[in-house]
Amino acid sequence: MEVAAPLIQKVSPLPVPPFLFSNELYDRLAEAPSHDTPVAQPLPSWTFARKRPTGEKLPQTIAHRGYKAKHPENTMGAFQGAVKAGAHAIETDIHLTKDEVVVLSHDANLKRCFGKEEKIIDCTYEYISQQRTLATPHEPMPRLQDLLQFLATPGTENMWVLLDIKLDNDADDVMRLIAKTIASVAPNPLKPWNQRIVLGCWAAKFIPLCAKYLPTFAITHIGFSLAYARQFLSVPNVSFNVLQQSLLAPYFGARFLRDAKAKGRPVFDWTVNEVPMMRWSISKGLDGVITDDPKKFLEVCDDWEQGKREIKFPWKSMTMIAWINFMVMIFGSIFWWKHGRMDRQQMKKKKLRQAMSFSGRQDRGKR
Repeated sequence: MEVAAPLIQKVSPLPVPPFLFSNELYDRLAEAPSHDTPVAQPLPSWTFARKRPTGEKLPQTIAHRGYKAKHPENTMGAFQGAVKAGAHAIETDIHLTKDEVVVLSHDANLKRCFGKEEKIIDCTYEYISQQRTLATPHEPMPRLQDLLQFLATPGTENMWVLLDIKLDNDADDVMRLIAKTIASVAPNPLKPWNQRIVLGCWAAKFIPLCAKYLPTFAITHIGFSLAYARQFLSVPNVSFNVLQQSLLAPYFGARFLRDAKAKGRPVFDWTVNEVPMMRWSISKGLDGVITDDPKKFLEVCDDWEQGKREIKFPWKSMTMIAWINFMVMIFGSIFWWKHGRMDRQQMKKKKLRQAMSFSGRQDRGKR
């Protein structure tokens, strides 16, 4: 994997999502993969597709990093813009500062959005609060606290939030501090936070931590590998937020959607910005669509109800879908080869210990 990533990047004729080349991401997905801890997280019924005035159910509009198409991403302007556009939900990303403040940023560093080289985890919030986005109107990076305070104001009580909890920080620290931040902000009297916040988890190791720190909050698995996502079908009430190109994979995507629906789980896809892709998501009965342009998706939903339902992918999109699925398959195989074998060995050892323990109890009983 160390050699393959730069080699494929060098010869790749198409742009590929960066996460497919992240050795660190694959390693962190494999850390503590067991989710044996009993969990009783609720099913987020308020995230299912909603009925339109015509009676037809269409996916909810989830604003990716706020209204990213019109505002600097993950800023208060983007979140406020999403509310004004009529989005049903906001998707945003979680990171921690050096002094344990939960901030909203997709990247682990300040380079792309703020033009600084530092990592967020190496900076205090005082320093970060002084920085401004490169994109106009040059806004600061908000805290989770700031977003919650905004969503506690009258008129926003029907908006919910999907937190993409990044793997860059210590899992226990980030879950503990998310819980602490949520507890510090009084919710809108009409709806408690556990009916408005979904915890987005990439790795199985977060499941017991959600049960530990936020046991009444809903969980969604965020991912790009359907093979990895399947393990969460055995965890009660976990919903799914999946890379759209993975769901478009022949046979495997349709099979995953069928199995998730059979379990009664909400399914969202990301990141959907082209009209044919939006229509495909509607046609498959998804519960939510994560998009940079919530206004555009709402217009596509309106057109869908008026009969504009043609789904025709341009060749460029078809090629990208095939290429991304090829990369997911390659790196998914590397991931399971690298980490799956260890998991099976651990499972065998666990079963052996359980068998020996049961045998010992039987022997003691006979004596």
